[in-house]
Amino acid sequence: MRILAITNMFPSAAFPTQGVFVQQQINGLQAIGLDVRVLFVDRRQAGPTAYYRLRTKVRSAVNEFEPDTLHVMYGGVMADQIARHHHLRPVVVTFHGSDLLGENLSGWARKIISRYGVRCSQRAASAADGVVLVARHLARALNGAAAGDKVRVIPCGIDLERFRPLDPPGCRQRLGWNSRSFHVLFASGNGDPVKRPWLAEAAVAQMCNAGQPVEMHRLTAVPNEEVPVWLNASDVLLLTSLHEGSPTVVKEALACNLPVVSVDVGDVGERIEGMEGCYLAPPEPAELAEKLCLVRQRGRRLNCRMRVKELSILNTAHKLKQFYEAITRRLGTTGLAGWGTPSYPLAVFPANRETVVARKVTKPKRRAEPIFGVARPGPGSGT
Repeated sequence: MRILAITNMFPSAAFPTQGVFVQQQINGLQAIGLDVRVLFVDRRQAGPTAYYRLRTKVRSAVNEFEPDTLHVMYGGVMADQIARHHHLRPVVVTFHGSDLLGENLSGWARKIISRYGVRCSQRAASAADGVVLVARHLARALNGAAAGDKVRVIPCGIDLERFRPLDPPGCRQRLGWNSRSFHVLFASGNGDPVKRPWLAEAAVAQMCNAGQPVEMHRLTAVPNEEVPVWLNASDVLLLTSLHEGSPTVVKEALACNLPVVSVDVGDVGERIEGMEGCYLAPPEPAELAEKLCLVRQRGRRLNCRMRVKELSILNTAHKLKQFYEAITRRLGTTGLAGWGTPSYPLAVFPANRETVVARKVTKPKRRAEPIFGVARPGPGSGT
């Protein structure tokens, strides 16, 4: 089975931590035998022009690769253009959170743009042949745009080989953290105001001292290969976001047996339900501080690896494959089974440049070096 994955988030030399969860999902699909190519729409580098002539780029990639399914791995303008204008193959769109919920704490200009993006997401959901939501609560944000029979809830998986319990004292020593402090890890989201860093800072500031210093560390621009070290060095993960889809860092923390204190956002409540040592709290500094103090008093890590095994990238890949097959059967598409081992290297086609760079995707690295380049006619564009 051949899948053309289209995304505006993907690790690059300039932004190695961008879209790692997308890369991991693609790794999983390839690991179970699907032939996957990536059309990378580099919105961050190219700006709003990144989607200009996107339809031509997609059509060229479809003609060359002949995929069974197009999987658009984020909503908004990109998904809207592809879902409504490409009927050569079945189209699946994954929605992650902000693409359906907007950016409600950003400045007025960004807020207006994000609201337009939400409208585009709803149109894309209506036109797509299949819709993937990373969390159940996002179904409400579809506002009836997609019928229930074409919607699946499939959270992004995590690499359980990478995210696993390590020696906490050794990890603290490696990072140069004080061995006597209580370490709170804040999922900061690279300065995104939706993460509400001021709320996290206020909560940590209100923690009772109890003779033990408290330090808060922001998980910002940390290479993916180093994130497990940070999670294992910490005593608790703190999440204070206004809204989320299915925050990957929570699943990664649980895979490392790290306690979680969070506001009731996204699917966090579902992930930590019944876990001793994890807490939900109202978005108030005093309430969050109280739960952080409970974690400190408990003084030990979780034992929940078995709970997160269902969230492995391979399990997620199998669920996506089953969804692809269900859609193509429903639409009467042939040639679904028996593709076996991928016959092509996993390729990345930048949609906004004259050069097509192909890269084989392996486990997320800080840099991805091009293997070869192929000239393409005309510049791409988009936002």
